Amino acid sequence: MSIIEQKISIDSLEWFYRVAEPIGKTDLLPVVLLHGLVSQSYSWRNILPALSQQGTKAIAPDWIGFGFSSKPEKRDFAYTPDAFITALGGFIKSLEIERFSLVVQGFLGSVGLQYALRHPEQIANIAILNTPISSTAKLPWKIQQMGLPLAGEMMTQDPLLVDRTLEGGSRYVITDTDLDVYRKPFLKTSAAGRALLATIRNLQLAKAMPEIESGFKEWQQPILIQWGMIDPWLGVEMAENFAKSVPNGELVKLNNVGHYPQEHYHETILQDLLPFVRRAEEKQ
Repeated sequence: MSIIEQKISIDSLEWFYRVAEPIGKTDLLPVVLLHGLVSQSYSWRNILPALSQQGTKAIAPDWIGFGFSSKPEKRDFAYTPDAFITALGGFIKSLEIERFSLVVQGFLGSVGLQYALRHPEQIANIAILNTPISSTAKLPWKIQQMGLPLAGEMMTQDPLLVDRTLEGGSRYVITDTDLDVYRKPFLKTSAAGRALLATIRNLQLAKAMPEIESGFKEWQQPILIQWGMIDPWLGVEMAENFAKSVPNGELVKLNNVGHYPQEHYHETILQDLLPFVRRAEEKQ
């Protein structure tokens, strides 16, 4: 059940990712898990082993610019949804993943949903955890500030922004041992702050949300929406409306859970997530 840390270079970008190999022979499709702002694949540390234990290969990359993946300057990587989607496509292809279950969370999770809409043949089903999925979604002021001129340049160089954002969003204390992992990229290089700044400034939520809202109205594959009810940034109304608008959606409300459900409530998430991905179509 151990998590293996790997690196792979694709088109001059180095991806860091965590993978849990399935225990025993399996016909289950793999699962790809995508983190949000200001997080990294470490947030899935308690989800990955449980997936592997049921025979599911689980892969969680650090987005380019985040965690321990490459942090190119913005002249070399645009940090727009299109840039992330193209890079993710290269990552999926290099790992030779043809079809998979997708799990997304947070303010980069929306980019994962845009990827799904543009590559529907690859996606068996989708689990959405507290991700912007409505035109009513806005970047929270706590994150908006990091993109402001001058102030943003300073704020994104402060490693403690990780503590304030993750704990503010989840509404619970995170242990110093875990925060050390989240802070490490910011302590290691100023490029981590510059990548975060560029991402916040180029997330294009106003453009992405109509694509997601309209695109999923035609989506036929199953969607599981697991929603932390005390998320200070994304209200449950958008999850309720989204669940009603998609042909094959199920909403599970998570009481006393904030913006980063996997951080403190992995056991609750797994109750529905494990059987959901198990139902994904088997490999052809």
